[in-house]
Amino acid sequence: MDKKYIVSPSPHIHADISTTSIMRDVIIALCPALLVSVLAYGWAELLVILVSVASCVLLEWAVTRWMLKKPSTVGDLSAVVTGLLLAMNLPSSIPLWIVFIGAVVAICVAKLPFGGIGQNVFNPAITGRVFLLVSFPAQMTDWTPTSGFIKLTDAVSGATPLSVLKEQLKSGHSIPDYLQATGQTFESLMQDIGGSAGEISAIALLLGFVYLLIRRVVKPWIPLAVLGTMALVAAIFHGINPDQYTGPLFNLVTGGAMLGALFMATDYVTSPMSTWGGVIYGVGIGLIAMMIRYFGSYPEGMSFAILLMNCAVPLINMWFHQKKYGRA
Repeated sequence: MDKKYIVSPSPHIHADISTTSIMRDVIIALCPALLVSVLAYGWAELLVILVSVASCVLLEWAVTRWMLKKPSTVGDLSAVVTGLLLAMNLPSSIPLWIVFIGAVVAICVAKLPFGGIGQNVFNPAITGRVFLLVSFPAQMTDWTPTSGFIKLTDAVSGATPLSVLKEQLKSGHSIPDYLQATGQTFESLMQDIGGSAGEISAIALLLGFVYLLIRRVVKPWIPLAVLGTMALVAAIFHGINPDQYTGPLFNLVTGGAMLGALFMATDYVTSPMSTWGGVIYGVGIGLIAMMIRYFGSYPEGMSFAILLMNCAVPLINMWFHQKKYGRA
C-alpha cells in the first residue's frame, strides 16, 4: 500500500510564541519604567501615555479597516507597544496635539505604508520621535518639571544632564568648572530628573529587560554591543580630555541610552537576523550615538543612530546571515 505524504511550505515546527505574546511581554517589561515616570511626573505623564497609545491604536484600526480594506491588526498589540515607546520618548509637558502628530507619523508613515508589522524598514516609535524633534524642537526640548506623586530626588531639574553639559561646553566652560560653580558632582547630576519617561530610571529599564531575557523574547547581543561601544568610546575620549568629554557611566545612565539599547534597537523587524549582524548593528548605533553626543548639535543621539543603522540592516543581513539548515 502506497503511503501518501503531505508536502507543505515552511515553517514545519510551531511554537506557542506569537506576535501578540511577544508584544504582551514587551508591555509588561516596560511597566516598571512607566510606573516610575508616572510617579515622578504625575498626571501629565499619564495623560501623554494614554493619548499616545490611544492615538496609535485608533489610527492603525482606522487605516487598516477603512483605507487598506484589511482586517484590523490592533489585536496583535504592536500598536500599543509603539504608543508606549513613543510616549517614553516625549517630555511630560508636551502639548497633546503634538503627541497625536507623532502617532500619525509612527503608524501612518513608518509602519502601515510598508505593509504593517514585520515589513517596516524603520522603527515606528523612533521615526515619530525624530520627526517631532525636527519639527517641534522647542516643545520637544521643554523639560519643564511637572508635579509628580512622589519626589525621587532633592531637586528636580528642568533640563536633562546631557543638555546642561552640552550648553556649558558650547559656552566655553569646561565640565569641572561647571560642576565646581554649581557645587555638583557627576553623581548628583545623574540623579537629577529631567527628560522623558525613558530617561528617568535606568534601573527600571534594566528590570524590564531582565524579564525579556528570562522570557527569551530578546537576546543580549545587540544591547551589549550598543552599551559596550558607548562605554569604550566615552572611556577613550574622557581619558584624553576629561574637561571636555563625559565618562562611560554618565553616558550609559543618562539620556535615551538604556531605552534605545534595551527596547528599541532590539526590535525584531528593524534589526539584523544573525548574531554577528546584531553585534555589528549595535556597534554602529553606539558609535554614531556617541559621535552625535560629543560633536553634534543635539545633546542626545540614540534615536538618530538607530534610524541610520536601520538603513544598513538589509546590507548587514546580506553579509551576516544565519547558516542555512543542512549546509556546512
